Amino acid sequence: MRKCKAIAFALMFLSIMFTSAIQAEVKFDDYFVDQTMRIDYYHMADKTTEFITLDKVYQQGTWAGSPNSLGEPFDNGLYYIKIYDDISGTLIYSKGFSSYCSEYMTTNMAAEGIKRTYHETALIPFPKKKIRFTLERRNRQNQLGVIFSQVIDPQSVEINKEALIDGVTVYEILKNGHPHHKVDLAFIAEGYTLKEEVKFKQDVERVVEEFFKQEPYKSRKMDFNIYGLFKASRESGPDEPLEGAFKNTVLGASFNALGLNRYMLTEENRAMRDIAGHVPYDAIVIIVNSQRYGGGGIYNSYCCFTSDNEWTVYLFLHEFGHSFSGLADEYYGSPVSYNEFYPRGIEPIDPNITALLDPTNLKWKHLVIKGTPIPTPWGKEEYEKLTGKDRADFLQSRSKKLKSLVGAFEGAGYTATGLYRPMLNCIMFSKGAIPYCKVCEDTISKVIGYYSL
Repeated sequence: MRKCKAIAFALMFLSIMFTSAIQAEVKFDDYFVDQTMRIDYYHMADKTTEFITLDKVYQQGTWAGSPNSLGEPFDNGLYYIKIYDDISGTLIYSKGFSSYCSEYMTTNMAAEGIKRTYHETALIPFPKKKIRFTLERRNRQNQLGVIFSQVIDPQSVEINKEALIDGVTVYEILKNGHPHHKVDLAFIAEGYTLKEEVKFKQDVERVVEEFFKQEPYKSRKMDFNIYGLFKASRESGPDEPLEGAFKNTVLGASFNALGLNRYMLTEENRAMRDIAGHVPYDAIVIIVNSQRYGGGGIYNSYCCFTSDNEWTVYLFLHEFGHSFSGLADEYYGSPVSYNEFYPRGIEPIDPNITALLDPTNLKWKHLVIKGTPIPTPWGKEEYEKLTGKDRADFLQSRSKKLKSLVGAFEGAGYTATGLYRPMLNCIMFSKGAIPYCKVCEDTISKVIGYYSL
């Protein structure tokens, strides 16, 4: 069995290396112009089936990504966008992502055969010639396979070139250079009325100030451009279904996503993209006008968080960790809506958790001090007997003893056993914990480098 796993891993590694080699030979100007192709599509699924259908294809403004980073090197995300030149078959662009739909597929409703449809978007540099737009999905063994493929002609009369929507005000919060070589963040207002526009700008500025106090963002502030995008909502605040409160807002953000009260997401992808399109953007951040604790983040899609909670800064850093860098939740024991999110005996693709199938080849071994025991003892049994503030005090006390030790601490990815996190505590592990652990910080820094190359 171990030999088979080793062979499978070797084949996957060779595939990744081959893809990277192809990407290294692709020159941006040979295949693309400096604009954005926005590909909207519908994603319908239950637990065992999923369908993709194209909606609309748009030609929009300046491409936000780096022309030197056409192939994402991180091998992360449940899905992959892959763009091929239709004539030669050359892979000319690729990027991993996850989706709201894929999370729904792990719920009880999906298991009962109830299908739901979500609107999603792929952004790519605008091609000069016909392309084959392909979506791939990982199976239970994390191997990618094609689930949708269709030729798109950039010269087609069906390419939508309409003007951007009205009523959006753009605030330039931070400008450090051309979007090709910066991480471009678009903060979108949700649940702010026209009278609350000033509050939105102040909220963004406050959160951004705290954002750049944390590493690795602090050291790499010059690698960011940040915009605030305001479109007035008719009513203030988000939907709160369990309270019977539903608000008329621009993005329809709602608590109780997938049945989890504190989980907040939006299903209004088209509206979100219409607003975001007013600036070149690599990542979308939705700031929701609310005092309640809540948020959510989906890799290479978007994140959202509430503006006026005592945990607002922590919420943003945690959810942005998911959406920008594909970091996994390291906690366990809290209620979630997922069923077997990480299959037993399979190494997760997420950079900050591991199934420890090969302790001698830990994915973050370059940060582990020689002689550190793997797995790493941390007082797990004692921790699990505690609750609330006692747990927080335990982590603080034990963190002082372990200092910045990187190892493999059991308990991660919603699972008490069989999955391991890099350090005792981290933003991705416990509520209110700051800073990121060394592995998360290292991962984020690499993603910043990808966009700013």
